[in-house]
Amino acid sequence: MHRDSEMHVRRRGRNLGLLVVLIGFIAVVFAVTVVKVRTGGLQEGFDHVLRPQMIEGQTEGASQ
Repeated sequence: MHRDSEMHVRRRGRNLGLLVVLIGFIAVVFAVTVVKVRTGGLQEGFDHVLRPQMIEGQTEGASQ
């Protein structure tokens, strides 16, 4: 039977720790995405066009 050296054992531990951190990050990004899609909030993209919603103090349907 082959026994791993101390360096390989430490490296495996660090790699497993990094795996846990990456999986956690992916889970957080996925959760935020799911919540944003489910709530259906403001989903307008930045399209370089001035819309009435972007002007402060102006409400929808209000006349000037």
